Amino acid sequence: MNNEQPINTDSPKDWNRETQVSWNTNASVWDAKMGDDGNDFHRLLVRLATEKLLEVKEGDRILDIGCGNGIFSRRLASLGAKVVGIDFSEQLIACAVERTQVQDAIAYHVIDATDETALLSLGENSFDAAISAMALMDMAEIAPLFRALTKLLKPQGCFVFSVMHPCFNNPHISMVAEETESDGEIKTDYSIKVSKYLQPTITYGLALRNQPKPHLYFHRPIHLLLGEAFRVGFVLNGLEEPAFPANYPNDYLLVWGSNFSEIPPVLVVRLKLLA
Repeated sequence: MNNEQPINTDSPKDWNRETQVSWNTNASVWDAKMGDDGNDFHRLLVRLATEKLLEVKEGDRILDIGCGNGIFSRRLASLGAKVVGIDFSEQLIACAVERTQVQDAIAYHVIDATDETALLSLGENSFDAAISAMALMDMAEIAPLFRALTKLLKPQGCFVFSVMHPCFNNPHISMVAEETESDGEIKTDYSIKVSKYLQPTITYGLALRNQPKPHLYFHRPIHLLLGEAFRVGFVLNGLEEPAFPANYPNDYLLVWGSNFSEIPPVLVVRLKLLA
């Protein structure tokens, strides 16, 4: 399903409500697929790069934005952090609570990350760091979140987020395999064909092939994505572009594997506030 629309400011509340309905509808399927520890995409790409940039320390208080079924919240708690996980999907928060054993290390709340007032209810100057693992591209608005983070984070606090790489893993790419013959041998070259990038768009998509309801993807080119952060005083001071290693199997369900080991499907960014 591909009902593409340009992003504008006319109906973000409507888009947000539709996205919330989609994630509540898909929650049980998503929870079953990701389980307690996530899939290889999460573990090998998102988690490793995020932890590298986050540099978790024992006792850090960390906000997990768009926590889903609590995969990253539980991981951070296992590293000694005190975690607050938020998501606007009541069903996903219910899954997170059910899967979480160490209740005293993690507090879950149903909070909409596009609602600045609700975010600030978590307490200003309360967090050493914040993360958002593969969630910003599911948010109809990101400006309210960046504004709120300038108040929620302690001095020297950081925000680490991951998204589908806007250049190489957006709704307007195609994965290409081309066979050529050279010196009597057949060679297959793999590449990404990008048809659109600069125009921010909204499209319907599937995070999982068996999810019951398509959801909205909010594609933003890098200059717009980071521009919202720069506008409120964040600076970029860390960046990772993880890809699957060259020895990774190529039968991965989401196609990304060693055939595309030179093309990163994920962008991971660390932001800090100007002193």
